[in-house]
Amino acid sequence: MTNFCSNARNLAAVLLLLPSLLLAQEASEIDRIVALVEDDVILQSELDQALDMLERQARNQGQRMPPRSAIEEQVLERLILTRLEVLRAEGTGIRAADADVDQALEQVARQNQLSLAQLRQAIEGDGVDFREFRRDIREEILTSRLRQRVVNGMEEITDTEIDIMLASDRFGGEQYRLSQILITVPESAGPAQLAEARDRADEARRQLLDGLDFETAALTFSQAPDALDGGDLGWRNLNAVPPMIAEVLDGAEPGFISEPIRTPGGFVILRVDDVRERGEVIVPEYQARHMMVAPSELMPEEEARQLIFELHERIEAGEDFAELARQYSDDETTANIGGLFDWFAAGTYGGQFQALIDSMEVGDLSEPFQSPVGWHIIRLEDQRQADRTTETLRAEARDMLYRQKAEEEVERFQRQLRDESFVEIRL
Repeated sequence: MTNFCSNARNLAAVLLLLPSLLLAQEASEIDRIVALVEDDVILQSELDQALDMLERQARNQGQRMPPRSAIEEQVLERLILTRLEVLRAEGTGIRAADADVDQALEQVARQNQLSLAQLRQAIEGDGVDFREFRRDIREEILTSRLRQRVVNGMEEITDTEIDIMLASDRFGGEQYRLSQILITVPESAGPAQLAEARDRADEARRQLLDGLDFETAALTFSQAPDALDGGDLGWRNLNAVPPMIAEVLDGAEPGFISEPIRTPGGFVILRVDDVRERGEVIVPEYQARHMMVAPSELMPEEEARQLIFELHERIEAGEDFAELARQYSDDETTANIGGLFDWFAAGTYGGQFQALIDSMEVGDLSEPFQSPVGWHIIRLEDQRQADRTTETLRAEARDMLYRQKAEEEVERFQRQLRDESFVEIRL
C-alpha cells in the first residue's frame, strides 16, 4: 500500500510537470543555438526575428523576397558581425547609456513624425517586441561608436592628396550612382575558397543577366553590410573608388552590370543605377547688418524688448544702423564692425534667419524678432550669385577621400575582427 501511494504521488507530480516539460522542449527546439560567437551565442529565434524584419521591409518597399533558405546564411553573418562588434565595443570601454538609447528613439520618432508612444505602438503593431527594438538601437549605437573610433585613428587628409585628386582627369566629370554585390574572401583564403567565391559571384551575375532584380540578388548573394539595403552605394565619383573599379566604370551607362571584380575584400559586382554631369556651383550670397539685445540680470526681458523696438524706430528715422550696433548690440562677433555679416551663403545662420532673409529685398529692415538668445533686427544690405565651384570641389574631394579611406578602414577592421574571432556556425 505504501509503495502504491508513493508511486501514485510520483505519477501525479510527473503529470503536473508534463506541460512545462513539453513547453520547455518546444522552446528548446525553437531556440536552438545557430552560432557560437566568442563567449556568446546567437539563437534561432534571433535569426528568425531578423528574417521576419527583412521580409516586412521587402513587402513595404514592394520588393520580391528570395526564399529564407537563400538568405539565412548572410543574415546570420550580419548578426555574427554585429555581435562581434558589440563585444569588442564593450570590451574596449564603449558604452551606450539608457539616455543615449532614449535620445536615439526620440530621433527615430521625430523622423517618422510620431510621438514616442506612437512609435512604440507602430513597432509592436509590426509584431516586434519593443524591448528587442531598444536592444537593437543600443547595439547600433555601440557599433557606430566603435567604427567611429576606428575611423578616428586614420591619418588626416592632406592638401597634397586633395590636389592630386583634383588634378585627376576623372575628377569633376561624371558621377555614378552604384549598387554592389560583394562576395567576401578571407585574407588567408586558399585556392579552393577563392574558386568557391568566384563561382558564387559568377552565379549572381548570371541570374542578374537572366532578369533577377538587383535588390533581390543583393539579398540572396551579397555579404556586404549594405546587402539588406539592396547594395545601394549612393553617388560616387570615379576617384572615390579603387583604380581597378574606376577603370571598369569609366564611361559606363545606366543599367551596366560589371563582371565580378577581384578586390582585397573578395569579388564585387557593380551596377550603374544612374549617371549625372557635374556643373558649376553657383550659390546665392548675402550681406546684412545685424543687431541683438540679449536679456540678462541687468537687462530684464521686457526692457530688452522695449530697447530693440526703440532702436528699430531710430533706424527707421534715419540714424546709422552701424553706429547703433556698435553702441547697443550684444553680438560680440559683429558689434565692433557695425553689425556687419559680410558675404555669407544661404543657411549659414540657421533656418529662422534665412527664412527672414528670403522674404526681404535689398535695403529692407526687418521687424524686431525674438530667438532663444535675445531680440534681433536685420537689414539686408546686398545679395549676389557667387561661383563657388573651386571651394565646393575641394570640399567634395576632401569628403570623397575621407569616405573612401573610412570605408576601407572599417572593412579591413571588420574582416580582421571576423578572422581573428572564434565563431562556430550551427545553422
